[in-house]
Amino acid sequence: MTKYGSFPGARPRRLRTTPAMRRMVAEHRLHPADLILPAFVREGVSEPVPISAMPGVVQHTRDTLRKAAAEAAGAGVAGIMLFGVPEDAKKDALGTAGTDPDGILQVAIRDVKAEVGDDLVIMSDLCLDEYTDHGHCGVLDAAGRVDNDATLERYAEMAQVQADAGVHTVGPSGMMDGQIGVVRDALDQTGHEDVSVLAYTAKYSSAFYGPFREAVGSSLQGDRKTYQQDPANLRESLRELALDLEEGADMVMVKPALPYLDVLAKVADSVDVPVAAYQISGEYAMIEAAAEKGWIDRDKAILETLTGIKRAGANMILTYWATEVARGL
Repeated sequence: MTKYGSFPGARPRRLRTTPAMRRMVAEHRLHPADLILPAFVREGVSEPVPISAMPGVVQHTRDTLRKAAAEAAGAGVAGIMLFGVPEDAKKDALGTAGTDPDGILQVAIRDVKAEVGDDLVIMSDLCLDEYTDHGHCGVLDAAGRVDNDATLERYAEMAQVQADAGVHTVGPSGMMDGQIGVVRDALDQTGHEDVSVLAYTAKYSSAFYGPFREAVGSSLQGDRKTYQQDPANLRESLRELALDLEEGADMVMVKPALPYLDVLAKVADSVDVPVAAYQISGEYAMIEAAAEKGWIDRDKAILETLTGIKRAGANMILTYWATEVARGL
């Protein structure tokens, strides 16, 4: 009887024999330049505020944000995505704090720009949910529904003030129809042709956003299912992708990452622009919680999930572990 090992080339295990061998033949490698650090900056605090559902992540003060940005740049992280957390008293129906040139996000953009210059790609969340008293990503009509076109007018204003503050990339995340085209036009018409647009192309209505809502102090009651995507749908993402590219998106994103690796792979196979994936708060919290219980190896789980996201096609990964992982690579 012929032994299995007698067939030439029939042992894939030969390429798994040592750590050096496995490293040499690895098909995908993480690099610090693959990583983007999401960061929250809170108005009116003198010390960082821990986020209970995300151990190790905080709402920064302006000073600690500058320090975090410098550390990320020093570790070789590619970019930082900024989220502003205004004082509750400044929230209103239109989210005007989001378009105030002296609002917390615009101030934070200027702070980070002064600290790291062009050593990090400075990105900004372009959405109203942090700034509205109702917590939705847009302006509400008389019936309490999000008014798509009225919201686009606000997004255009946000794009301008964020660009004026010095941001390199804006990230429209509200999932309004036509948002990429409106934002691109607003940037071009105000002399900000070099500011790029990262489209939240496939942003699903996910159960994994829970810790993020604590992180941004969300006022939301209810859900966002009328504008974020249904988790059951894949083809819809490809339709959104085609529209975003037609409207001028420079980069596209899938959010969340791990539950939607099939979507990420489809998107990556369909485009010739950079593709991002956001490893969101719930994904972070699951690993940290399981590791705290001793159920999984934290460091190995972090690297395995990030490698899986890259293997599925992401050129860039937004992750709260960005600086930590970059230092270890």
